[in-house]
Amino acid sequence: MTDTLRLTWDAPATLWEEATPLGNGRIGAMAFGGPGGRYQLNDSTVWSGSPDGPARALQNVRARGAGPERLAEVRAALASGDVRLAEDLLMAFEGPYSQEFLPLADLHVRIDGIEADPETPARTLDLDAATLIETLRIPGGRLTRRSWVSAPAQALIIELTSDVEFDTVVELSTPLRGRVVDSSDALLLDVQAPVDGAPLHEESVDPPLRYARDDADFDADLDADFDAYAAVAVALNSDGEVRRSDGRVVVHRARRLLIALSTSSRAGSWWADADGDWRTASRETIRDRARERADAAAQRDVRALLAEHVADRRRVTRARFAIGSRREGAWSVDRDVLHGSDPLLRATVAAEYGMYLLASSSRAGSPAANLQGIWNDQLQPAWSSNYTININTEMNYWSAPVLLSPDALEPLLALVEHLAGTGTDVARELYGARGWVAHHNSDVWGWSLPVGDGHGAASWAIWMMGGVWLTHNLWDAYEFSGDRDLLRERVWPVMRGAVEFCLDWLVADADGALHTSPSTAPENSYVAADGLPTALGLTATSDLALIGALFERALVAIDDLEIDDALEAEVRGALAALTPLQVGSDGRLLEWSAEVEEHEPLHRHLSPVVGLYPLDTVTPEGTPELFDASVRLIDARGPGAMGWSWAWKIALRARARQGDVAASLLEEALTPFDGDATRHGPVDGSEWGGLLPNLFSTHPPFQIDGNLGFPAAIAEMLVQSHGGRVHLLPALPQSWRLGDVQGIAVRPGLVLDLSWSDGQMTSAALHNHGSEDRTVLVRLADSEAIVDVAAGSTTDIALPLASDATPIAQDDRRAR
Repeated sequence: MTDTLRLTWDAPATLWEEATPLGNGRIGAMAFGGPGGRYQLNDSTVWSGSPDGPARALQNVRARGAGPERLAEVRAALASGDVRLAEDLLMAFEGPYSQEFLPLADLHVRIDGIEADPETPARTLDLDAATLIETLRIPGGRLTRRSWVSAPAQALIIELTSDVEFDTVVELSTPLRGRVVDSSDALLLDVQAPVDGAPLHEESVDPPLRYARDDADFDADLDADFDAYAAVAVALNSDGEVRRSDGRVVVHRARRLLIALSTSSRAGSWWADADGDWRTASRETIRDRARERADAAAQRDVRALLAEHVADRRRVTRARFAIGSRREGAWSVDRDVLHGSDPLLRATVAAEYGMYLLASSSRAGSPAANLQGIWNDQLQPAWSSNYTININTEMNYWSAPVLLSPDALEPLLALVEHLAGTGTDVARELYGARGWVAHHNSDVWGWSLPVGDGHGAASWAIWMMGGVWLTHNLWDAYEFSGDRDLLRERVWPVMRGAVEFCLDWLVADADGALHTSPSTAPENSYVAADGLPTALGLTATSDLALIGALFERALVAIDDLEIDDALEAEVRGALAALTPLQVGSDGRLLEWSAEVEEHEPLHRHLSPVVGLYPLDTVTPEGTPELFDASVRLIDARGPGAMGWSWAWKIALRARARQGDVAASLLEEALTPFDGDATRHGPVDGSEWGGLLPNLFSTHPPFQIDGNLGFPAAIAEMLVQSHGGRVHLLPALPQSWRLGDVQGIAVRPGLVLDLSWSDGQMTSAALHNHGSEDRTVLVRLADSEAIVDVAAGSTTDIALPLASDATPIAQDDRRAR
């Protein structure tokens, strides 16, 4: 497939929500374009807080009385029906809050006298090459500015070329505490990050950002153990006259200018090597890291820099979507044209833009993509721009294994491994449990405590399944890749700890059935006996679904790894005793273990049907009653509410094989949002989001999970792979007349290319890049065929499929 998909804008950005996102997983840049040439900058390692924050908070929570003894009191209160007492007792378990992802700096590349070129778009983002191109008019000629953030060079690269001479001023500033450092060979910025940051809803915290010192003296010794220092370095290479002036760089009479910017931080050193020298490294050492990367990039041939960058991006994002006309040559899609165009084109852009944003915000060696990826300009961003792990972080990474992007998935693996470390102490100290636990929020420091500071609502603060759900993301990475080394070395150690916690967390009722207590359904509530809403008290269906799937997958892992593990007997016993999911009198899957009056019948969270998607424990073939009940619950929840909720509902409708409904939800999600993008919209979905001018999905405000969830949901409409089956075009909408997708991973360890026309498959091939032979049952409409794909080979799927295939057992869910 020869393709170049480009998004265009007809004017420079004046608002952050109009700017173009660029990134390499660590450095994020929002490019505004125009004469000001502003690049708002983030470094994915620059957060408020410090490495010892989670441990100190755990000590304080224990000192307030939280622990196994208090947990026993909570369970006793719930057993007696006293929900309010249980709520009060649980407040002792809440730590303060996770930390905030922060803006780092602003780079301005000002060029006086330039204006837009009416013959070209003001800004063009090439999604395949991950570059931004601007063509501008200057007195007497034209100037081209090309920008990208290179992962190999670890630098933001800005190339300016012109057929006439131009003058430029380059400046750095920061919204944090900072200073420009005197240097003859580079533009350097020292930055001091806060050591504590309170979220917006903690209005009583004053000041909301607390620095290690009350003053901004960079040279004074710090009383705090953690020096939250970061540096930004800019190096230039030009044929013009370059000189320093008043903390900025002025370039005169240039026709060519190459700008390279890099960043470094003490937190980044800690993230890369928590046991290394991050404590003792001097600020000069950290500054030199940024300067050396910037200098090295600035001295290279720009063509080599760009070629290296493009090759790297194509390696990370190998999947391709072409829903509608086959992509030949270059596609240029204006934002306004997009919203008035063929819905097939919109689906393609949603999938490809989501892939672009994932590769830009998540790369090996850097922290995982947060609520805003790596792009944030607010000192107190919405929901701290943290890791919200009751759906949002998981959704960020649903597409990574499907798109066969292990480099983009690596930061999530690292985050979960880090959480397993901090969460081990929390599980032991708070609950007397083995293994590890994580709750509703986390951050770059591995926060695993409940948040809320003693006054957070139980509906979102008291939830012990965050680590369990994240572990399922890691299992997907194994199943889609079929990589047993990944399972052995990275996934199983984390999974085993999550299993241990769940075994100890479950409690038995009088009949011996296992359930969870306390329990909440993420962010939802029901009406208690006193007529008031509560989230607490009844075992949530999502708990049982997440734990049951974890136990099943643990048994598969033990079998696949051919290990003798004493945990196996415990898991089998618990799985047999686990309380089954319940169906209500109206045929809907219950959200809690009893029929209750729902406080928000149209709630945006779909946690009860997690077994349908993203898990695969609820299927029409294997569990038809639960499947029908899950669909009834989705029907009752209605259409979309905000970006991430839309993405989840699209994926669920795809699993339900309701392609037309999924397509209509996608259309809702891709409508322009014309409201106030900075205002925090109500969480009840009464003010729906949509797409911002730069195509970011919004709540409002902006959250990236919708964008990153769309590729996974769209892929689910085109192919599904569960239980040894590969189902082709299971939820193809009638309006998606033709299309072509390439490089989509399917379980177990295969890659699919697929084309269709007039709603019928025209060709399909399965590639096996691994070292093990694979056998799958391929389904298309009502026909099936067993397909063998030898290691290192490609097998074309012949049409029509044979109809006499021997089914593969539905419960055989191992990656073979």
